[in-house]
Amino acid sequence: MAVISSKQVQFRVGSRPAAAVVVPMAATRQVIRTTAPAAAANASVFSRVTARSSRMSTVCVMATAAQAYRTTTDGLQVPHGTEAKLVNLMAPADQRAALVASCNKRFELSDRNACDVELLCVGAFSPLEGFLSKEEYESVVSNMRLTSGLLFGLPIVLDTNSEDVVPGDTVLLSYQGQDLAVMNVTSKYTPNKPVECLKCYGTSSLEHPAVQMVAMERGKYYLGGPIKGLALPTRVFPCATPAEVRATLPPNQDVLAFQCRNPIHKAHYELFIRALDAPNVREGAVCLVHPTCGPTQDDDIPGVVRFRTYEVLKEETANPRLRWAYLPYSMHMAGPREAIQHMIIRKNYGCTHFIIGRDMAGCKSSISGQDFYGAYDAQEMANKHAAELNMQTVPSLNIAYTEEKGYVTADVAKAENLHVLNLSGTKFRQMLRAGNEIPEWFAFKSVVAVLREQIQSESN
Repeated sequence: MAVISSKQVQFRVGSRPAAAVVVPMAATRQVIRTTAPAAAANASVFSRVTARSSRMSTVCVMATAAQAYRTTTDGLQVPHGTEAKLVNLMAPADQRAALVASCNKRFELSDRNACDVELLCVGAFSPLEGFLSKEEYESVVSNMRLTSGLLFGLPIVLDTNSEDVVPGDTVLLSYQGQDLAVMNVTSKYTPNKPVECLKCYGTSSLEHPAVQMVAMERGKYYLGGPIKGLALPTRVFPCATPAEVRATLPPNQDVLAFQCRNPIHKAHYELFIRALDAPNVREGAVCLVHPTCGPTQDDDIPGVVRFRTYEVLKEETANPRLRWAYLPYSMHMAGPREAIQHMIIRKNYGCTHFIIGRDMAGCKSSISGQDFYGAYDAQEMANKHAAELNMQTVPSLNIAYTEEKGYVTADVAKAENLHVLNLSGTKFRQMLRAGNEIPEWFAFKSVVAVLREQIQSESN
């Protein structure tokens, strides 16, 4: 896996409007050089910034009056962290046997734990190199930042009920019979779960699915310490690593990320296709369709089924402006803070823009059905921190299907008094189960076929 170091970083020029990016480098000195523009329409000022840090890293800057943002020397988004380094925790093959032999404890991972181990090992959680210590955990919970001050949305923790595991242990982390990683336990602590839930999810009520998870699924203790990867989980659906996704992206170009956890229907497709033409997106941009296929809510469609719907849709649409990959991430339904977490992850996968809709990663009370977050809370949080993350947001449009003009934005439908057709998710599922014809304006035939097959298999 390629490693991107802080010495391979530059700022890329874009003609799009954007907020200024804060460069978190101390003790900088700046020398400005002006060069002749390559084209009159794209006159640029090239600035070279030499930053002195503990590692004497060098960062180059390219800038216009409209935008300056950091990229690697191969023209891609920088990974998260002041060192701009894509972490790779996978141990070399010739060292793995010795790592396993060094372990004095074995630990069986849950589905959620296994997702976190995989994302740590491949660098999706860069710059993290393991599970958080008590100090780092408390800092992320309270401040949404690591102790270094680096933005981080949600704490990455390994829970256990074991009284036997203690700091100093070397633990073999296994999942469904497969050895995934070796962990050097440097800390063991009892988390303040009510505070964690209140800060991260905005509530400590068990009516919130993530609060239930923390309170009722997670163990009594959290373990902190670095890990070394042995293997990635064997999955039905392949999950490309950040390095592998980056290898498919065009250099010096905008890359949008579309996050979802449900099958994609035609309105969703319209959202990310239209996002490619947003005012702050340059011509020639691509969109990474990056669904989560890990554990989500209990009533969600299983990840394997969702994966199959994405695969048939990828084949049906065959759109060269799209990239498809799957994320083994365990959803928290944390609303605003999860939006930040998703942006950091997609930044590590090479994305410069994040498409964010109404009530992203939101959820409802399991009792009252009331929303835990406001419709635009996640968008506001994302916009607040986008520049710091070296990213931009693209709010998803409110799309409606009309008899007269097909898909248009809701404001156009209203202004022109067009006849809007609606089909609720509940009605759609009822029609699927009954074997009724699904309107082609609502869903792709290939996706419907996969969902019908799943329903039939459940009924047998």
